[in-house]
Amino acid sequence: MSRAIYLLSPLIKENTIALPMIHFSIIEQVLDFTACNVLMFTSKQAVMSAEKLNTSWKNIPSLAIGSATAKQIEKLGGTVLYQPKSFYGKILSEDIIEKFHDKKILYLRPKEVSFDSKTFLNKAGIDIEEQILYETSCISYEKNKQPTKDAIIIFTSPSTIQCFFRNFSWDESYIAIVIGNATKQHLPKNVRYEVAEEATIDACVSKAKHLLTANRL
Repeated sequence: MSRAIYLLSPLIKENTIALPMIHFSIIEQVLDFTACNVLMFTSKQAVMSAEKLNTSWKNIPSLAIGSATAKQIEKLGGTVLYQPKSFYGKILSEDIIEKFHDKKILYLRPKEVSFDSKTFLNKAGIDIEEQILYETSCISYEKNKQPTKDAIIIFTSPSTIQCFFRNFSWDESYIAIVIGNATKQHLPKNVRYEVAEEATIDACVSKAKHLLTANRL
């Protein structure tokens, strides 16, 4: 029997079964850019939230964490000042310390983050403020929506892991594909997993397809 690929992101991708785990709610009302000269985004959802709140964000150059974030900034007319090669929290912050120590950065972020960039950067003397734009919450499912045996399950964020395990138990026949090392840290110890070659959903889907064709499962 062929393995099914379940994608836990809200996005729809060909050859996957959509099982979105989270939905987004904007919790900020006003964006004030007067005290900054650089923005920092760590997700495309943050970019889209900023667009809904105040379209003048695109007049300020941005640090884009991840290729999907960079593409969303450019798609909406913003300017990507810099895209770090790594977006693992500590490495990313060290990169910013080296290149942008003289900038006033406003970090537009979700309510929950996997690494406290603000505290780390402030200790290093970087002038960074943050504004929480949105929060995520779990979607609830009936038990009959549990992925089938032998499924490949794509986790695209720590939140999708948290919400999956609120809904379902892990079957030993499953294998997980995770979008990056920061997400990997949130997996339970008993989960078999592979990490995508790049931190994008397309790379996760490609990894899942490769496992199928390479008979590595």
